[in-house]
Order: sequence, then C-alpha cells, then structure tokens
Amino acid sequence: MESGELASFDSEEYLNRLKKIKTKMALEGIEVLLCSDPSNMNFVTGYDGTSYYVHQLVLIILNYPSAIWIGRKMDVEGAKYTTFLKDENILHYNEDYIDNPNKHPMKFVSQIIEEKGLSKSFIGVEKDCWQFTAKAAETLYKNLPNARFVNAFGLVNNIRLVKSESEIIYMKAAGEIANLVMDTGISYIKPGVRDCDVAAAISHAQFSGTVKYFGDYPAANPQLPSGDATAAPHLTWSGKKYKDQDLTYLEISGCHKRYHAPLARTVSLGKPSKWVKNLEPIVNEGMNTVLENALEGNSCHEVYKSWDSVISKSIYTKDSRIGYSVGIGYPPDWGERNASIRNGERTILLENMCFHIILGIWSDKMGYEVSETIRISKDGPPELLTNYPRKLIIK
Repeated sequence: MESGELASFDSEEYLNRLKKIKTKMALEGIEVLLCSDPSNMNFVTGYDGTSYYVHQLVLIILNYPSAIWIGRKMDVEGAKYTTFLKDENILHYNEDYIDNPNKHPMKFVSQIIEEKGLSKSFIGVEKDCWQFTAKAAETLYKNLPNARFVNAFGLVNNIRLVKSESEIIYMKAAGEIANLVMDTGISYIKPGVRDCDVAAAISHAQFSGTVKYFGDYPAANPQLPSGDATAAPHLTWSGKKYKDQDLTYLEISGCHKRYHAPLARTVSLGKPSKWVKNLEPIVNEGMNTVLENALEGNSCHEVYKSWDSVISKSIYTKDSRIGYSVGIGYPPDWGERNASIRNGERTILLENMCFHIILGIWSDKMGYEVSETIRISKDGPPELLTNYPRKLIIK
C-alpha cells in the first residue's frame, strides 16, 4: 500500500487547509500549534484511525512547510496510509510510554519542540479538547518552561466551518446513508421487538451505507429511547421491548469518510397522545420557519429567533440550542464545536456551512424530536442533505 492511499482527499486539499491554519496562526501570533483533537488531525493531514485513546497530535510550525504527525509507534503505518506526509514528518514515541506513570508522551513532544529550536516560542494548545488532558498540559508546561502557552481551541474548528466542494460531496453521501438508516430503524420498530435489535439493524445499515458510498462508524451511537424514557435525551438502548402505544424517537447519523449527516424522527406505536398530536404541527412550523431563515448573511441568532417566534406562541418551551455545525467527527461527538443555532450566537452563515437543525421538546413524561442536516446555499434557502418524510411516524 502506498503513502496516502487511504487519504480522503488529494494532497492539494490538505495543503490548502494547512495554509488557512497558518494564516490564522500568524494573525494570533502563534508560532507552534499542537492539534490533539482527532477531527482536527484528520482535517489537516487526513490521519484516520481509532488510536485516539492514546496521546497523539499534529504539530504545525509556522515557518515549516509540512504538518508533523506524532503518535504511538504501532500507528506509524496508519499515518503513512492515510496521509501524504513524508516519512521525516511522521514521528513516534516508543511503547514504553503507553500507560506509564513515569513517562508521558508529552515529554517526547516537548523534546521534539526543543530539538527544533522552538522551546521559547509562542505555542497554541487545544485546552478544551477531550484528548488534551490535564496531565498532558502539566507535562508540556514543566518540560518547556520558557515557552508561552495560549489556548488555541477553536482555531482549526472555526476554519472547518465552511466546507470545500470536495467535503460537500461527502456530506451529501452521509445524508444519503442517513435516509437509508432511518428507514431501516423505523421498519424494525414494532411491539415485541427489543430496542437493542433495532440498534443492531441501524448499525448494520450505517456500516453498509449505499451501493455508491460505504458507511463509516458514526461519532455517536444511535439514540432510541421509548416510553417514559423519551423524556431523557441522549439515551441509547436497554434491551426493553417496544409496547403498543409506545412513543420513541431515533436520532442517528449517516457517516462517510468521517463526515456526518445526523437525522431524527419520532415514532408512535398506535394512536399518539394529545401532547404529541398538539406538538407536531408546532415543531413542523418551527422547522419550516428555521429553514426559511437559514440564509447566507443571517446570524445564528437570527435563525434561532425565527424558531422562537413560533414556539413562544405555544404552551411548549425549549431552553436548549436548536442546531450546531457538523462535519468531521470522532467519538464522542459529531458536532464540530464551533457554532450553534442559539440565542445570542452572532456567527454569520456562509455558503457551504453545514448544520444539524434539531428541534427536540421534552417534558417530564415524554419527548419528541425531528431534525435535518442542511447546507447553507449561496442564494436562497438551504439545501437539505437529509430527506426523510418530516412527520410523526405512526405504526
């Protein structure tokens, strides 16, 4: 297998991304950037593996032409296959660094930085990245006492907001997979069936994908609570069997080459309750209003206020955000952690930003969800990347 054979894009795409990151680094006075977020590592180099349970990162030096991957020795070949980096830009620490309280991989990283004459530089680290631990920071600070560290979380995430045309192809592929996955999940739901068996069917559909596009493992497991458990968002499955008159919702995502298109729908097994029947048209009106206002040039706040103008006239309330940017994702989250559709969010919508618009309402007894993944268009309303019948499914 040749270098870069498993990369998702050509080398030019990654070089363009690196250039954008360095431009932002220069503006913020950052000489060295450590990207620990696996999604950001993927974005700038193409690196893709399930090795994010150990310390790894991409080192970006302002005056050095290439990004540098640093990780575990056994993951070197994976870095070669999924990136276009030359061998001298793929560095590794040995196995005795793994789970060793006396040796930390960030000491190895510190040595690399020192060897390159950057021990007194201005270094950006992703402080709010889940993979950048307190111990990692402590080790860096201790071993590079003359460096100046700054929180650079969000620097790469914000560049990822606007997708390239090549990325949009993968987002659309993920949307096609999401439609198929939702159809599979709903077809399996019926009284007497265990929710874990529905989850298994969903996972099979997610991995199989379509004839044209293979499916990746998504960054989050399918969520499919039923009955009273629908009052609690983010639950997965428990082995319980569906019953007549149960309410359930499915929040899933299609995924292709790490790009996600989430989708949520609600199912009623039998006649829906009055609470759900009254809520459905309000949520549908709210979704239509949001899609009408998700226009290039509008702010996330303005889109949120369009939803608020609908929900505020009803007896229902929702105090959580109604959407967030999506794209590359690794567990535990398919959100990009850069922009949300919520009150006060001033991020301006631009062409090729992609959002998961999710309208979920929860009471203390039950919940209801409907969502779409959208692409902001140059002119006019957004493009729907997911396209499943937007209604309460009654079986």
